[in-house]
Amino acid sequence: MTEPLLYAMAEGGVATLTLNRPEARNALNTALAEALLAAARRAVAEQARLVLVRAAGPVFCAGADLKERKGMSEDQVRARRLKGFAAYDALERLPMPSVAVVTGPAVGSGVEIAAACDFVVATPAASFRTPEALWGTVGATQRLPRILGKRLAKDMMFTGRTLSAGEAREAGLVARLVAPEALEEELAGIVRAVTGAPPTAMRLAKRCVDEGLERDPRGALATELLAIEENLAGGEWRQGIAGFGKAAE
Repeated sequence: MTEPLLYAMAEGGVATLTLNRPEARNALNTALAEALLAAARRAVAEQARLVLVRAAGPVFCAGADLKERKGMSEDQVRARRLKGFAAYDALERLPMPSVAVVTGPAVGSGVEIAAACDFVVATPAASFRTPEALWGTVGATQRLPRILGKRLAKDMMFTGRTLSAGEAREAGLVARLVAPEALEEELAGIVRAVTGAPPTAMRLAKRCVDEGLERDPRGALATELLAIEENLAGGEWRQGIAGFGKAAE
């Protein structure tokens, strides 16, 4: 049986998670949700420096696997949905930077997976759609409004509006929009930047941004001050400054 997700750790600590159900347009089923959760935990255990989330085939993820859901009871549907939420949460809570590489349509669960990563690199063939409410279900109601704002998120949810890659870039869902032929070079640059930086600083910076946005300004500043103290105690910053000094010579 084909693995629903491929996991690879490259030199330098770059973990690549590849959705691997191209025959089903990478629709999220129970096996893929469980595999995503396990892969995220594995990346943490193996102390990855960067996580890339990619997809096999022309579609990033077509949403939930509705064929699987047809034969399920209410309890089974609930259990599957919770497994999906656990997978998204594990991606979002990764301590190291994570990047979704979207080169085709992302629908429903696909948008959730992309939004759970720290940022999205896309090609013009990418698109984003969250039609759950139109299908009679509920989903993708939390991350997207925080990224796009509630009005655009509601437009997508209530009408099935599809955001093109360009529109998603303008709205802030996509951080980098690149031509297909330039994608690998763009990713290589991201890899060099992230893996060339002190890992503790990367981890602390991510924590400060994510936790700070959930707190008031005073609490957010306290989060950064604690991170600064942790960074100073670790001593890794000295190597970074030394390296910067050599580069400037």
